[in-house]
Amino acid sequence: MILVMGATGTIGSDVVRQLAVSGEKVRALSRDPAGARVPSGVERVRGQHRDRASVEAAMAGADAAFLVGVFGPDDGEHDRGLVEAARAAGVRRIVKLSAIGTGDPRVGVFGTWHLHGEEAVRTSGLEWTVLRPSAFASNTLTWAQAVRENTPAPNMMGDGRQGVVDPRDVSEVAVAALLDARHAGHTYTLTGPETLSAREQAAVLGEILGRPVPLRDLSPQERRAQLLAAGLSETYADGLMVTARFIQEGGNDVVTEDARTVLGRPPRTYREWAEDHKGAFAGA
Repeated sequence: MILVMGATGTIGSDVVRQLAVSGEKVRALSRDPAGARVPSGVERVRGQHRDRASVEAAMAGADAAFLVGVFGPDDGEHDRGLVEAARAAGVRRIVKLSAIGTGDPRVGVFGTWHLHGEEAVRTSGLEWTVLRPSAFASNTLTWAQAVRENTPAPNMMGDGRQGVVDPRDVSEVAVAALLDARHAGHTYTLTGPETLSAREQAAVLGEILGRPVPLRDLSPQERRAQLLAAGLSETYADGLMVTARFIQEGGNDVVTEDARTVLGRPPRTYREWAEDHKGAFAGA
C-alpha cells in the first residue's frame, strides 16, 4: 500500500494516477475524499497535514508514503510530524516533496520552510528521497484569464530565469522513488532542460496561440499589494518578496541533470507543457 498525501494537488493527483495505472495499491489522502477524482480502485481517506490523528490513521498499513506537508511558513513542525507518523506506523519508504533553494540563506524565510521536514526525513532511519523541484510550468496558468481576455498578464519575477519544470516529470520522479529503493538516500533537484524568464515563457505561449502574450511588470509595491490582497499574511508576503528578488537577481538560473538521470530521458520542455495545455489559454 502506498499513501499519497495532497492527492488532489498538482503533483499528488498525478502520482495517484501513475501508481494506479501501474497496478499498485494506493490510498489517497485529501480534505474532501468524497469529492476527490481518483482512478477506480484507489482508496480515499480524509485528512490533512495539520491533523496528526488523521495522518496517523492514513499511515496504518502503508509500506511507502508520498509526503506533502508545507503550504506556508507555519507548516514546518507539521511537516516533521508527517515523518514521525510514518515511522510510528511502520512505513519503510518515504518521498518528501520539498522545493528548490531549501537551506539557501539568499532565498530568505522561504528557504527554511522545508528544513524541519528534510531534517526529519534524513534522520528517520527509513528509506527516503527528497524532491526539490524548480518553478512549475503550470504556474503560468495564473495568466490564463488575462491571456484569454487579451490583457497583459502580471509578471512577478521581472527578467529572472528559472529551470521551469513540467509537473508531470516531478510526479514521474516521485513514482520512481516510491517504487525503487535505488533512489533511497538521494536529494533530487528537479528542473527542465533550460532556464526561462517569464517573458520567454510568454513568447512560447504566443507562438503556440498565434498571437502575442503581453506581460505587465509589477513594481515591488504592486507585488506585495497583490499578495496581501490574495489573503497572505504580511510575514508570508514579505518572505515571497525576498524570494522574488532572489529569482530576479539570477539565483534560480539553474539546470540539473537529476530528472534525466531518474527518468532515463530528457525532461519535458516548457513548450511541450504549453502545447498540451493551450486550451486553458485559448478559451472556447
